[in-house]
Amino acid sequence: MHYAGRRQQQGASTMAYAFAGWRGHSTGRFMSKRVFRRRGFRVRGFTLVEMMITITVAAILLMIAVPSFTNIINSNRLKTTANAMIGALNTARMSAVQRNASVQFCSNSAASNTGDALGGACGTNAGAVIASSSPGATTTTPVLTAPSELSIPSIQIHGTIAAIRFNGQGQGLTPQTTTPIDGLVVDVCSTALSTNNHIQVNMAAGNIITSTPITIAGACP
Repeated sequence: MHYAGRRQQQGASTMAYAFAGWRGHSTGRFMSKRVFRRRGFRVRGFTLVEMMITITVAAILLMIAVPSFTNIINSNRLKTTANAMIGALNTARMSAVQRNASVQFCSNSAASNTGDALGGACGTNAGAVIASSSPGATTTTPVLTAPSELSIPSIQIHGTIAAIRFNGQGQGLTPQTTTPIDGLVVDVCSTALSTNNHIQVNMAAGNIITSTPITIAGACP
């Protein structure tokens, strides 16, 4: 009888422990710290030292990344402006062919634009495109306004933009002449960059347009 009683007590203890373990697994809220310790679990969070190390590493990475990111932004602004000037040149060429009339890509110099109807309409609107209303006409029609990218404070024009007058065949000529443009059209620079801070747009034989990024030491423009 005494032996049977001990067996009954052991059986009851086993069932109670199993029931407690089942409650802990099913809800995750009823397992006491004693049960966690018995099963080898450790409950802990971040220490102050670990958190300070993490913050320091993040700050160092941020200091490295920000200048690089800023450089990418300024480089993209320079490329966008150069592409806008190339787009204006192509627009002027296509418009001249479509109209079979003279169309001018405007300089930032009134003297380069000349004083006839097209040149006078250009004024100093760098990169704007002005067309003759018809072949031989003295009236003009604006085709394209000056690129908005030129209003970015860090973007400047280095020197004088070449005035180019496209004829009905799409060839770019020096205004009031029959001389094809062959050389530098525009040099766009950025005051925010120290390397590859200029992009030069060139034209060969009045037709072929190319662009080249270069580094020029000193102030821009």
